Amino acid sequence: MLTLYFAPGASSMAPHIALHEVGADFEAIPLSFARGENKQPDYLAINPLGQVPTLLIDGRPLTEVAGILFYLARAYPEANLLPDDAEEQARVVAWMSYIAATVHPARRQGPEHARAVYAQADARFGRNDWAVGGRYSIADIHLFWLFWRFYGSVKPPAEEFPNLVRLHDRMLQRPAVQKTIAVESAAGYELPGQGMPERKPA
Repeated sequence: MLTLYFAPGASSMAPHIALHEVGADFEAIPLSFARGENKQPDYLAINPLGQVPTLLIDGRPLTEVAGILFYLARAYPEANLLPDDAEEQARVVAWMSYIAATVHPARRQGPEHARAVYAQADARFGRNDWAVGGRYSIADIHLFWLFWRFYGSVKPPAEEFPNLVRLHDRMLQRPAVQKTIAVESAAGYELPGQGMPERKPA
């Protein structure tokens, strides 16, 4: 039994998408940061940091976006969210490490720094269809969530980040992404700049 604790529009969105991608049977439980539900004793007993996401696997908590994405890719190999080749698997992990260490915290250092980091990520992604090996993977899910939030709130011109915008628009066409956005929109966005995931491909 899988249970995902998420906050709409937060980093838990990436595992939420992956759960829909792999077709897992799971329960999704939204937490409101505004109401402090992530700081209640029952949740802190599961995740002492009071953060999201937390995925319960038969009651055992797993935290951190990259860890949960990796688990889902390995636990549901038929979904093809992780390459078979060892080097390409390592490249997926490298992308997710870069996303977690560099891209995710970029906006805390100001808008100009964030734009510079996303320009770097755009160049790194290049004209490829997907981040690694020409096939969709958990790295694309991880990168999409952050750029979706940045693009929807900052609203930079599309030509500033052409490669990430291509990824963004391609991801918005995926049923798993559409379903996740619908579920999280219904739960209600509370993060600054959220509530605007409606940008569609031209």
